[in-house]
Amino acid sequence: MGFLLAILLLLTPVAHAQTATTTDTDSATQELQAQADATAQQINALKNEIDQLQIQLNNVSSQKQTLQSTVKTIDLNIQKLTKSITLTTAQITQKDKEILRLSGGIATTSNTIDTTRSEVAASLRNLSEHDEASVAASLLAGRTLSDFFDEAIALGSLRDELGNRIQDLSRLKSTLQTNKNTATQARTQLATLQKQLNQQKQSLAINRQSQADLLSETQNKESAYQALIAQKQAEQRRFEDILFTLASQLGTADISGIPTAGGGVLRWPLDNVVLTQQFGKTSVSGRLYTSGTHNGIDFRASIGTPVRASLAGTVLEVNQGAVKNCQYGKWVLIKHANGLATLYAHLSTINVTKGTTVSTGQVIGLSGNTGYATGPHLHMTVYAAAAISFKQYSCASGSSTMIPIVPVNAYLNPLQYLPK
Repeated sequence: MGFLLAILLLLTPVAHAQTATTTDTDSATQELQAQADATAQQINALKNEIDQLQIQLNNVSSQKQTLQSTVKTIDLNIQKLTKSITLTTAQITQKDKEILRLSGGIATTSNTIDTTRSEVAASLRNLSEHDEASVAASLLAGRTLSDFFDEAIALGSLRDELGNRIQDLSRLKSTLQTNKNTATQARTQLATLQKQLNQQKQSLAINRQSQADLLSETQNKESAYQALIAQKQAEQRRFEDILFTLASQLGTADISGIPTAGGGVLRWPLDNVVLTQQFGKTSVSGRLYTSGTHNGIDFRASIGTPVRASLAGTVLEVNQGAVKNCQYGKWVLIKHANGLATLYAHLSTINVTKGTTVSTGQVIGLSGNTGYATGPHLHMTVYAAAAISFKQYSCASGSSTMIPIVPVNAYLNPLQYLPK
């Protein structure tokens, strides 16, 4: 039984070494977990603070539109974005710790697999050498049948132990693969958080600039602010009237190629959806549009809110809104493969260029209040893509800019294609 003792002696110190290594790893893991728990508490506190700021934003937004309320709205949004940046930074730190913990687990499991594989290989070699010796050879060596049977029993026990080791090896490989998959997902989430952080910083800068521009333009006077609002409302009415007249002159479009109406053809362009204006002849407040119709839908969206493509497609056109207080301001028009096209208007910034391909849900810009918008929101129009043409629109200032136009029947109700 000498070879059995040799194998057992070989395995024993390795097991002790593994125990020591495992203890060190467990200690490091516990420390990382404690740090992650502390970060999780910070994240929850920040989320609560952001929720409270959103409640304040909603309350201010429902008040009469004045210079003071507008400035306060921007200020609250700046506070919210600042908290959001801190939150995302904490989430990045948490994800870093998670990846570090997973990486440590992957390294430990890999080492254990290597060690177990070596142990199994050594033991199998010894078993193979023993199996090659015949019973007769053992008896000729002067050993008794009793010795032989005792060794056979011990040999059977060792084989059972080897079987267990092989099962352990299989489980370790499964754990390793799970940890690697989890680490890969964590890295993907980390990359997403990094993009989100950059967007939030960009949004914060836009809000600060918007506030500075507003105060400069109005000289902090309510009368100047109300005059600005009246100017935008007049341009809005003028734009709607001219747009409706132009659309009516185009006759009727063949819209047979568009998809059947149904919820889910398009995705919402915002992560948090609050509809403020329906498609059709009257607004929620009952005001009749000069043109007789509202050719899209409006969403509540603070300045700098990420706007996402409702469906994959190609950017047909962008307009940087060079003419102040005129038409849709900054907008993006995307043509989709299913025969629809979507317009996203009053943006503060545009992240895509004409001719580029975008994916469903990709951030194409940030919301704002450019053009005739009297307050921050997102306007979305859905067209029958084949019917789109472009016309030059002359603003009240005398400057002109390009706008998309279709026959009246080619303006489609977005809510017929968005999720129910």
